[in-house]
Amino acid sequence: MAKDNEGRHHQLRQLVAQQAARMMAEEGISDYAFAKKKAGRQLGVVDLNCLPTNGEIADEIRIFHEIYHADEQPETLKQLRIDALTIMQMLERFSPHLTGTVLDGTAGLHAETHIHLFADSLKDVEMFLLNSQIPYETTEKSFRVSHDKRGTKKGTDRKKVPVFTLDGPNGVIKLSVFEIDGMRLPTKSSAGDGNAGRANTAAVKALIQSAAVK
Repeated sequence: MAKDNEGRHHQLRQLVAQQAARMMAEEGISDYAFAKKKAGRQLGVVDLNCLPTNGEIADEIRIFHEIYHADEQPETLKQLRIDALTIMQMLERFSPHLTGTVLDGTAGLHAETHIHLFADSLKDVEMFLLNSQIPYETTEKSFRVSHDKRGTKKGTDRKKVPVFTLDGPNGVIKLSVFEIDGMRLPTKSSAGDGNAGRANTAAVKALIQSAAVK
């Protein structure tokens, strides 16, 4: 009986993960918690043990793209990376680093692009955007900041960071502004237990070039 329950839980987790992955891939939802709860409600799953981890959903997003968007997703991803590189080159003085799904390759149509900036003053970034006549909206985002390079839960705390949201040519671009020393403190990945990846301008340019020669 216990084995039957375990198998049923696994099946439900996979179904919720697949449904959440579909929504994130096709509807541009970027919040894993929101996607899994919405998917759970749609499937009538109320047992928290049957809700997948963010990592399980990320795996299903990759599978979803491979099955349904094998032709267009690589081109969509490439364009989002080109858009990100353009903004990063404009903001080079703030040490921009790409992160999130556009970096890890799971981004699809309508995906948000996330870039981390590092500045002495928030005003410096704001004045740059104003002087460049780039429209923006301001919000805040809470990050789990790791004091442990291995990305374990121990030594992690939450930090609210100001965010500038821009309308990019192919989707929303979010600029999270950290203090200069924030570059030494990685943020936790929303799709797993480790630290989130970050790529500077040169690394993003190399990603685009490597995709072009495949």
